[in-house]
Amino acid sequence: MTLPILLLLIVLAVALVLFSFEWFSPDVTAIGVLVALVLLGLIPVEQAFSGFGSDTVILLLGLLIMTSALMRTGVVGVVSRHLLRYTRDRPQQLLLMTMLSVGLLSSLINNTAAAAFFLPVILGLSQRAKINASRLLMPMAFAAVLASSVTLISTSTNVVVSGLIVQAGLQPIGMLELTPVGIPILISGLLYMLIIGQRLIPERPASQDLTDTFGLRPYLAELRILPGSPLVDQTLAQTGLGRDLNLTVMSIIRDGKRQLAPAGSARLKAGDALLVEGLSADILKIKDLPGLDIQADAKFSDLDLQDHNLRLAEVVLLATSRFIGRTIRGLQLREKFRIQVLAISRRTGVVYSKIADTRLSLGDVLLVQGSQGQIAALQEDNAFDVLGVVESQRFKPKQAWTVIAIFIGALLLATFKITPMPIAMLLGALLVFLTRCISPEEAYRRVEWKVLILIGCMLALGVAMQTTGTAEFLAQLLVAWVGHWNPLWLLTGFFVLTVLLTQPMSNQAAAAVVIPVALQTALQLGLNPRTFAMMIAIAASTSYLTPLEPACLMVYGPGRYRFTDFLKVGGLLTLVVFFIAISLAPLIWPL
Repeated sequence: MTLPILLLLIVLAVALVLFSFEWFSPDVTAIGVLVALVLLGLIPVEQAFSGFGSDTVILLLGLLIMTSALMRTGVVGVVSRHLLRYTRDRPQQLLLMTMLSVGLLSSLINNTAAAAFFLPVILGLSQRAKINASRLLMPMAFAAVLASSVTLISTSTNVVVSGLIVQAGLQPIGMLELTPVGIPILISGLLYMLIIGQRLIPERPASQDLTDTFGLRPYLAELRILPGSPLVDQTLAQTGLGRDLNLTVMSIIRDGKRQLAPAGSARLKAGDALLVEGLSADILKIKDLPGLDIQADAKFSDLDLQDHNLRLAEVVLLATSRFIGRTIRGLQLREKFRIQVLAISRRTGVVYSKIADTRLSLGDVLLVQGSQGQIAALQEDNAFDVLGVVESQRFKPKQAWTVIAIFIGALLLATFKITPMPIAMLLGALLVFLTRCISPEEAYRRVEWKVLILIGCMLALGVAMQTTGTAEFLAQLLVAWVGHWNPLWLLTGFFVLTVLLTQPMSNQAAAAVVIPVALQTALQLGLNPRTFAMMIAIAASTSYLTPLEPACLMVYGPGRYRFTDFLKVGGLLTLVVFFIAISLAPLIWPL
């Protein structure tokens, strides 16, 4: 063992401890690892930052921009509503349906792309079903990774392994050659997550501050049934306010009389005022239902929302505000200040009168619409503090279909190898900008930059393992230990080594290091090299022990997970995958 190898193993051990206990945030630890590699001379400076320009980082960036556009145009909301319609009040069915959907999509396209598409869908589903997002996000990511061995194109790692064995004189991997092992792995993994895995995921509900930051507080709004509305004479249940928009009708005000907690059989009439509770994003979608508007005099149209001078914002009343104790109607915000109050959020949640007649209290949060200048002026007047701008995510058919076409087109370009996948994803990101489906500013606000920093730094560790010879040293050490044992033990050793190397290294890099050693070992011992190649291909996609797999990285932040969560849930899953692979691989590709 050389000094560089010893130093690198020490850095790796320290990094694993820091990641496990999270004394620092993971991205800070990753930066520390990168700096240590350079200072110790384990990686040349010119290669230290190559991870930030790697295929993986560029691929993730393009995918995150396109999924932001899918959210912006309302596609995610439509998909989540349809999924929830068949699983409402049945969490187990919701979990199963999301995992099946992701698994099936991941079998046909790159698993990272499938996870990127479903990430915002799962977040929307968790809000609507009132289920903690952590319960769904990790199973979704694992389902995407579990499908990696179903087809050749499920992950780029399979394509890399196929190219490596061709260089060694073997036949390339067929499109469905891995399927006899991949399908049992997918089914067994989904059953594990459904029965055991989900019970091991810790419940970490978002804090109130985090909830407020992302605009997930419940708002109360007043809706008006317009004359000639198709909702007239319909029951509340028939309107779809709860089913489609996830709004709770708190009361119906008719002819000055208030009906609290109306039943689903209550019939609506023209002129009725509905006091509803829901998230700001759901309230903003009321224009998708014809004949329904926010308040009688609300100026709220598609043209308004597209006006660059108008903003939707969440504002909180300050102790010094001259609005406290006044009603919205009495303040005449629209007439005097050109500010429209669309909804109100109150900590007590108790508002029984019309929104316009509600007296404002300290701490009330208002959802307002107005020009950027007017909102800023009122903030400077200490009337309220702006918590943040609310982005409209109503369904926009023209832009939605444009984004869907761009997303599918990018995937087809990559699938049929017309362009490399990172270039295809960047092209998709460019097109959603050029078609104005989302602005660069909004897309960049949505990108998880911590994730990109984490993976860019950790890829440098993978480069160091190759340049110092650490990965090859570990492979040769394995052969020296178990090379003279039963071939199944040698196959097991290479599986374990590959799984361990895929944690600090990219899956493709780990396979590139192990494949040549495994093939040479098999030939020297008179064994079938294809068996080893297929076992390594499966192992290279068995990335459940840490969140460093791209599909897992995307859910790491939104799910508020820790590194140890993946080890706890993914450890048993790794054993499940191993036992299936070691049982079937020697049968399908005899040793």
